[in-house]
Amino acid sequence: MTIKGIDVSAFQPEKYRTAGSDFVFIKITEGTGFTNKNWVGQRKTARDAGLVTGFYHFGRPGSVSDQVDFFLSKINLVAGDILVLDWEDPRLSSAWKDSWLKEARQRAAGHKVLLYCNRDFWLHRDESGFAGDGLWIAQYNGQPGNPDIRHPWVFHQFTDRPIGTNVGNFKDKAALKQWSSSLVQLT
Repeated sequence: MTIKGIDVSAFQPEKYRTAGSDFVFIKITEGTGFTNKNWVGQRKTARDAGLVTGFYHFGRPGSVSDQVDFFLSKINLVAGDILVLDWEDPRLSSAWKDSWLKEARQRAAGHKVLLYCNRDFWLHRDESGFAGDGLWIAQYNGQPGNPDIRHPWVFHQFTDRPIGTNVGNFKDKAALKQWSSSLVQLT
């Protein structure tokens, strides 16, 4: 079984439709200079609706540490929050991606840290197979839960119309909550 969720960014308002969703991912930062002006209100909307909440950083060329610092400085994490690196910039190497995920895991101990990327990046740019605590894969094929990759995935974004719509590979929302709150073992 799968559960449903969305992702929101500065393109969406602070209040958005949550009916039918079990989780939401909210874009907070990009590089070291952009912060989504709506993210605090978007987080409130998610929390008020009882959604499992994740936050993501859109990586840009530059210092990994500076970007992890910038991202984490914006968030007041609570138990069960999920953190994500959005790896879409073709100038970022697989090694850069791995470094960001590892540093974020160390700095936000106890929180799941995931990789978001599209199928092409995963199959043709990734060199390590490392996705932190799980892979959030984007493939807009209209087939929720079938992203056409062999690697285990945790979330699948299957469309971005009218909004980024996802399924999670969990039995139900309770299973997602349990997973997101479980202690992370660093490797």
